[in-house]
Amino acid sequence: MIIVKLLLRFDSKTVTEPVLSKATLKTGTLINILRASVGARRGEILIEVDDEKAKEVESFLKEQGVEVIELLEAVQKDDEKCVHCGACVSICPTEAIYINGDKRVAINTEKCVHCGSCVKVCPTRALSLPL
Repeated sequence: MIIVKLLLRFDSKTVTEPVLSKATLKTGTLINILRASVGARRGEILIEVDDEKAKEVESFLKEQGVEVIELLEAVQKDDEKCVHCGACVSICPTEAIYINGDKRVAINTEKCVHCGSCVKVCPTRALSLPL
């Protein structure tokens, strides 16, 4: 099964509506919440959806006024800047970043939840989050 990651952005109107529940009921698909930051006036939620239902879920959410961005890539590493210090490894909450058998920093893109913690701690600014 292929999983699609969607970044959802809510404004002051949509943040108060149960749009994810409605999307689940309308499309009959499970939605996995990876990360959420929701306040009274705006919110941002990263979800995973089965590829077969992703377009249907995306369409429904857009109809509800939610901004939807499909995340095609995980955190990116600039190999020329990376000194393989491991600062990003220790901070990654999903263990998407690890030290491989060659003692070099590697990334398991499927585990990345776009939290940005690794980007903030990288001393050489070798990491970035694409949108």
